[in-house]
Amino acid sequence: MTQIPHRRLALIDLGTNTFHLLIVEMPAVAGDKPLTLLRTKAGVRLGEGGISQGIIAPEAYARALHTLAGFKEEIELHEVKEIRATATSAMRVTRNGPDLVRDIFEQTGIQVDVIPGEREAELICAGVRQAVDLGADPSLIMDIGGGSVEFIVANHSTIFWKQSFEIGAQRLLDLFFPDPSGIFPAAAVEAEQEYLSSVLTPLVEAVHRYKPVSLVGASGSFDSLADMQLGRLRTESELPPCTELEVGSFQASHRHLLSGNHEQRLALPGILPMRADMLVVASVLIDFVLGISEITRIRTSAYALKEGLLAEMLAA
Repeated sequence: MTQIPHRRLALIDLGTNTFHLLIVEMPAVAGDKPLTLLRTKAGVRLGEGGISQGIIAPEAYARALHTLAGFKEEIELHEVKEIRATATSAMRVTRNGPDLVRDIFEQTGIQVDVIPGEREAELICAGVRQAVDLGADPSLIMDIGGGSVEFIVANHSTIFWKQSFEIGAQRLLDLFFPDPSGIFPAAAVEAEQEYLSSVLTPLVEAVHRYKPVSLVGASGSFDSLADMQLGRLRTESELPPCTELEVGSFQASHRHLLSGNHEQRLALPGILPMRADMLVVASVLIDFVLGISEITRIRTSAYALKEGLLAEMLAA
């Protein structure tokens, strides 16, 4: 057995909606699993009020710095020396994204790596494989972020196709549902569906070619739909690696989400307040995916980008 020097690692995923922090103790013996010391997240809404104009708004910018300062305190409390931080759509495409990367480093010492969409898709797939038994048949993996959505057709060993689309939930909200009351008119829902049909042609072609047998959701929207199925909001520590989401349960949640306003959605069991509106556009997107495929099984993965990065590091 190969002994590896004791080390602790912090993995940070700076998403457009949510920042995630995972702190692990790396195994002392090659092949063993790392020990999770902390798994936490914070709703930052980095894309709110600006991403569709190509900027990070001042309030969101301040929330990001505040959240990273809190993460740094946890990192120091756990005596972690090694930090891997990755950022995605909001910092990839905004004019002041590089400024935020600089300010994060100056204020916390955390160096953020802004990764392209294709790399994001690879890491998401690697993370999902740690949580979900994909088997030999292709599955469609889907990660709905605030800025971008990643689609990957893969099985347990091979990625057949992958693509990142800049059609995240915050962008879709800005485009089709700007009404602050959170009412989603049928005409606007239809407009989103038509938009998805035009933008997601490569996905439609990939689905027809590879015929995925199941959908695996790897984002907060899918966690929220699973919470709605359960009828209560689960904490981060309560999430199992994989949850079955019944198609009938999704369809019922989809109808409930479309029929109410913001306040009515907040009253639904299992709804996280920051997702009350974004979950509607995400639900329309999931419904679109089911409509272009013959998928009859949905699973949710609690693991995504940061777990994929960890898996890569363990395999290296």
